[in-house]
Amino acid sequence: MRKTDQAKIRQRKHIAFRMNFLFFSIFILFSLLILRLGYLQIVKGEDYKRLLERTEDIAVNTSVPRGRIYDRTGKVLVDNEPKNAITYTKTTSTTSAEILEIAKKLAELIEQDTKRVTIGDKRDYWILLHPEEAAAKVPAKEIAKIRKKNEQMTDKEIQKIVNQLTRDRITDDELDSFSKEELEVLAIYREMMSGYAYSPQIIKSGNVTEREFASVSERLSELPGVNTTTDWERVRLSDNTIIGSTTTPIRGIPRNRLDYFLARDYSRNDRVGVSYLEQYYEELLKGQKTIVKNVKDRTGRVVETKTVREGEPGKDLVLAMDSELQEALEQLVSDKLLNLKKMSSSGLLDRAFVVMMDPNNGEVLALVGKQLVQDEQTGKWEVRDYAFGTFTSAYEVGSTVKLATVLTGYSHNVLKIGEVKIDEPIYIGSQVKRSLFNQNGRVAINDIEALGKSSNVYMFKIAMALGDAVYRPHKGLPINIEGFDRLRQSYASFGLGVKTGVDLPGEYAGFTGTETISGKLLDFAIGQFDTYTPLQLAQYVSTVANGGYRVAPKVLKEVREPSPDGETFGPLIQESGTTVLNRIPNTDAEIEQVKKGMQYTYSPRGTAPNLFAGADYTVAGKTGTAQSAYYDGTDRSKYGTKTVNLTHIGYAPVEAPEVAFSVVIPNISTNRSKYPHTSNEIAREALDIYFDLKKKRMTEELPVTSDLKIDRQKEKKEEDNKSVER
Repeated sequence: MRKTDQAKIRQRKHIAFRMNFLFFSIFILFSLLILRLGYLQIVKGEDYKRLLERTEDIAVNTSVPRGRIYDRTGKVLVDNEPKNAITYTKTTSTTSAEILEIAKKLAELIEQDTKRVTIGDKRDYWILLHPEEAAAKVPAKEIAKIRKKNEQMTDKEIQKIVNQLTRDRITDDELDSFSKEELEVLAIYREMMSGYAYSPQIIKSGNVTEREFASVSERLSELPGVNTTTDWERVRLSDNTIIGSTTTPIRGIPRNRLDYFLARDYSRNDRVGVSYLEQYYEELLKGQKTIVKNVKDRTGRVVETKTVREGEPGKDLVLAMDSELQEALEQLVSDKLLNLKKMSSSGLLDRAFVVMMDPNNGEVLALVGKQLVQDEQTGKWEVRDYAFGTFTSAYEVGSTVKLATVLTGYSHNVLKIGEVKIDEPIYIGSQVKRSLFNQNGRVAINDIEALGKSSNVYMFKIAMALGDAVYRPHKGLPINIEGFDRLRQSYASFGLGVKTGVDLPGEYAGFTGTETISGKLLDFAIGQFDTYTPLQLAQYVSTVANGGYRVAPKVLKEVREPSPDGETFGPLIQESGTTVLNRIPNTDAEIEQVKKGMQYTYSPRGTAPNLFAGADYTVAGKTGTAQSAYYDGTDRSKYGTKTVNLTHIGYAPVEAPEVAFSVVIPNISTNRSKYPHTSNEIAREALDIYFDLKKKRMTEELPVTSDLKIDRQKEKKEEDNKSVER
């Protein structure tokens, strides 16, 4: 074979090999492509679909009304008032120039307040209207020097410096050159610019006239992104501070909680609850925004907006509180405070509290706190609501803790039911401690009498036993400091010195004393060491009243679907359950013995003799007086002044407790030897109000707990019928 033929054969083989390799490579590449497409579609398909939905489905800041808040009788405490509003929604492709043109058109149709326009707004607006003059504020040579001086900076950082220099060099005359009409355009423009893409921003709300609303509605086709709608204004129909408050669209999300809300799909200009019930139940009250899908063309321009889910109003809350009872008690406390303030020794008195709750399920019926504030101009005392002070402020409460002291003695086996002790002055070194009713004698009393007469010495001897102390008159009193822990841990089981678990933010547990000398242990046993809140006292006496179960107080009674008209309730979603936090380590017999001591309080020999004489209900309770010191005000020059705190706790009726109460009047007097027992007066009048209201409602054939009870009975009957059918 010739060499030329051999060369051709080799060439053909080489070409064939190369072609085969090329086809094989193409086959491999197509196989990899098919595998990749299969992986993306089959394995990752759902993930990419969800990602697409996240980018296209947008929660729009539609103005849905927050849920209403009712009291237990169906009275509206917080409502929503509809307001005409004008909004603007920009897209990601909307330019500043386009927004400015729309603002100019709107300025011809509506009047806009210019008070919110800032110096910064004016500077930005001047730059927008005078771009060439603004550019001349920082010449090219100066920019070059800035670049040379800051070589390490990026172009973006350099431009930021230039922009700031431009803004700073705008003169006052240039800022004052805007006409009234231009300022009005600026006021509209700033509101339009402050919103986020695809999220409606309120331009004007509340004071939109019918003419303005109609004029804008007629020209919506000429105003892309502008819409006329209904906004909602939160209306409080009660002065009770525990209801809380919300922000406005102008204020939006509080800066200190910005990240928290943004992570939960809020917009910066959303209304949010910022205190107490409005804050605590934000998730229920806020409502559900409208969810829309924006359909875009290839350029990214939105050509269609489809609603994926309609917005929903917030859920309605029904509180356990009785507003009629609350208002009557508020008036009672206000009147008592103003009268007490007339005393010469009442210079430090400025507040008083009453709490009423159902001891069986923890429902808070009334949470009353009032505070006196002096008007700077007139000098007159004004009463302001301080309901939140019932769980955010704490005081030494005196002898009302003696119920817990006796029960602690029982549970630690240092006291027996009916045990008799000698009430006599206690001498520790040169110090003497005694009971108020027995200054110098030796009186034999049992546990019931010790509670009813409020024997300090009986409690001192329990405390000594808890601290493993051996008493020798006029000698020192060495103690085991574990006595403090034993007493404090026992008190905590009743709810004293620990948070109650109430469904409100900001609860305070109280101050815990740190000294461990023997005298302080004795003071501790009579309520003159640690501090407790008025709500803790109510939970504590409820624990005794219901047979030893510490129940968490609850302000919320029910959650319901939004009411269609504000008068009839929506369907029941859930009822707040009863939360039992713990059972105290005492027997039923021990608790009953303490209850007898509470009833002795109102006997002729008790600390509040015949207080409830003539009442058509029975009461068990305990009075308290604490020799305290003033640390509540802002005037530090008065700190440490010796004062008296008055307290009173109890429950009624004795045979079947349905209401427990606590009364606290801190710093009632700076005269420790002479002061009125107003806490007793409030206790009597408060219970009279409660039972008179109950009688009135029974006479009117209305349920004490409200029309809501009728609704629940009807719903339960329907459920029972369905169960029978099944």
